[in-house]
Amino acid sequence: MIGFIALVLVLQLVGEMVVRLAALPLPGPVVGMGLLFMALMVRGGAPAGLSRLANTLLGHLALLFVPAGVGVIAYLGMLAEAWLALGITLIASTLLGTVVTAFTLRWLQRRLPREPES
Repeated sequence: MIGFIALVLVLQLVGEMVVRLAALPLPGPVVGMGLLFMALMVRGGAPAGLSRLANTLLGHLALLFVPAGVGVIAYLGMLAEAWLALGITLIASTLLGTVVTAFTLRWLQRRLPREPES
């Protein structure tokens, strides 16, 4: 499993390098995950060790939210000053996400073959 941890970390590092060299407006780990996804698509699936690592990381996913929660608490004063803008943004983005999801679902349903009614 240590080899797969190293692979994930190396791909994260490569993602950081690509982002910095190309001045992309993306987080390096996102680019690294994209590289991992492409490698797995070419390979035809994930090896068993990588699947075990992924399941282990998912089992501890809640711990990864602790730094974000601490950040929210640390900047609570600034967030309190911008509560109206944040509230409007959250509501608008939720509505937009819901509408886009609904249209995507309708589009996909039209593309799928219909089952005959009995």
